[in-house]
Amino acid sequence: MQDDDGISEIELKIEEKVTEEATKEPPGILDSCDLARERHISIQRQLADLEKLAFVSEGNFDSASSLNSDNVDTGNKQACPLCPKEKFRACNSHKLRRHLQNLHWKVSVEFEGYRMCICHLPCRPVKPNVTGEQISSKMGAHYHCIICSATITRRTDMLGHVRRHVNKGETKSRYIVASAAKPPNEVLKEADTDVQVCPNCSIPQKTDSYFNPKMKLNRQLIFCTLAALAEERKPLECLDAFGATGIMGLQWAKHLGNAVKVTINDLNENSVTLIQENCHLNKLKVVVDSKEKEDGDNVLEEGEENLANIKVTKMDANVLMHLRSFDFIHLDPFGTSVNYLDSAFRNIRNLGIVSVTSTDISSLYAKAQHVARRHYGCNIVRTEYYKELAARIVVAAVARAAARCNKGIEVLFAVALEHFVLVVVRVLRGPTSADETARKIQYLIHCQWCEERIFQKEGNMVEENPYRQLPCNCHGSMPGKTAIELGPLWSSSLFNTGFLKRMLFESLHYGLDDVQTLIKTLIFESECTPQNQFSVHTSSNLSKQEEYGVCTKTTDDTTTDNYIAQGKRRSKEMITNLAKRQKADTTTEHPPFYYNIHRHSIKGMNMPKLKKFLCCLSQAGFRVSRTHFDPMGVRTDAPLVQFKSILLKYSTPTYTGGQSESQVQSASEDTVADRVEISVNDKAEASSCRRW
Repeated sequence: MQDDDGISEIELKIEEKVTEEATKEPPGILDSCDLARERHISIQRQLADLEKLAFVSEGNFDSASSLNSDNVDTGNKQACPLCPKEKFRACNSHKLRRHLQNLHWKVSVEFEGYRMCICHLPCRPVKPNVTGEQISSKMGAHYHCIICSATITRRTDMLGHVRRHVNKGETKSRYIVASAAKPPNEVLKEADTDVQVCPNCSIPQKTDSYFNPKMKLNRQLIFCTLAALAEERKPLECLDAFGATGIMGLQWAKHLGNAVKVTINDLNENSVTLIQENCHLNKLKVVVDSKEKEDGDNVLEEGEENLANIKVTKMDANVLMHLRSFDFIHLDPFGTSVNYLDSAFRNIRNLGIVSVTSTDISSLYAKAQHVARRHYGCNIVRTEYYKELAARIVVAAVARAAARCNKGIEVLFAVALEHFVLVVVRVLRGPTSADETARKIQYLIHCQWCEERIFQKEGNMVEENPYRQLPCNCHGSMPGKTAIELGPLWSSSLFNTGFLKRMLFESLHYGLDDVQTLIKTLIFESECTPQNQFSVHTSSNLSKQEEYGVCTKTTDDTTTDNYIAQGKRRSKEMITNLAKRQKADTTTEHPPFYYNIHRHSIKGMNMPKLKKFLCCLSQAGFRVSRTHFDPMGVRTDAPLVQFKSILLKYSTPTYTGGQSESQVQSASEDTVADRVEISVNDKAEASSCRRW
């Protein structure tokens, strides 16, 4: 047993140690050795390690680790290392062990093998009371975070604090790291373009320069768009408003050369530095604030020449698009892009192109409907055609932004895949084009029973019974309200066939194999024609190149004349011809939306193969094609009643055990005949119905 002087000496050393801990610099600025040594004493692996802290030798806590567990039961009075003397006085070893286990260890928070025990030492700043004196009771329980060294008072808050670190990917403790050296940047190669990326480039919360390898298809689509635009006029002023690593702008400058003048912008200083390094890595000159960077030539080897100049800017994207005019603007922010649409259409040149990539999939795909209403101002629900619904929502937002700037748009193509929604539009200046664009934004009536849908008729008059517009009769046979109103949505075409063919030619020219299949599907979808029946009407004044079974045009299509006529003083003959062309194009537009063949399958029947079903619909006189929105989707102008009847006609019954095959087959044929006879009347009613 120690005397009272010995007890007070131990307590004094503990207080000195705590004071020393509080006055030291934060561990974030220490080296790796200091980080491992300066872990707070409340963070331990085992209870025995916490008990050893009661033994203090010359004021150094590290010497306690040299003692074995037998020294704990020496019977001497020991003080708690995590409580001040006012809260817990020194006692025997067995009482101290019970105190540490019940008060500190049982309420600890575990993380990767470490226990963050509750601490009662005066580590947190104390708020003074009314009289200016500090209350010792407020200095009580708190936890020390092993990751960020923060102090949290309640255990539930500490659990949530650690969970947020894990969700952000911050699982490395600054106390336990073995090395504080910054990991080197990794060099990736895509489309013959080298780019440096940060170690955690695929996690937006852990890096300033985000790089997603899954967006490679998106980058190739945009490159083909710019390459097709460069064939119309050059040089083009191009802007990548959110550069990050600069991979997209580097591909433009490296492959298109002097045909484009690329500007890469980013608001983050680290991203701007990384973009400049990537430019030097690809032997491209960097121009900052209209001045060529002096050390740009130093990175080049002898005998090599720069391919193009890239201007790198560091400013807000809205400010940059207000200050300068461009021929091509690409917007790819993290999330929604509605905050940048007004600025993009403010100074875009006539017949320029704006491409918008939206990654707020949860709102566009109707998982967060309130967010879609807040960002896009539209009502949306989850339907079988939800991906095309998302594309039309984005196009409607783009059209409204263009109309506010007295500009109209022509949709070149719209793609909705798993990770993004890409919309590419051509800008047409003038209030006439803006009015025509605004008239194409309409509401959609969607039946929740049979999934039938139709755009509302134009006009301002209130319909007495809006259900009459639907081809189905669900409202008359079902109780209550059966349909809802979705939108506002873009009601016109989503694809320009001529431009897509030029994109396919550019993808073949630059060897972009990954995107060719998607572009072919878009061409078939824009024509609403099966692949085996795809054909292009020949013309003597157009040179074409046939490759991979698709006839592509190497010169501008007939729509180029429409673009030339825009924004100029046109004669009456030109206006008449243009109106006739636009009217003819409207009649050949693809039907809106699609049906999922699995969604409308008949119970107890085996569906036909998708190719066979497409041929059956085509033989019945309907336009039909597959769609990139859904691998099992069918785009057709057939009403839903006709769609189901043809699907039922060519479905085969599912045979079950216990009956002979002939009996089941005869019974199934009778059932199919009865069902077809029942739907004859519905066919006659819906034969004249079209959803467009």
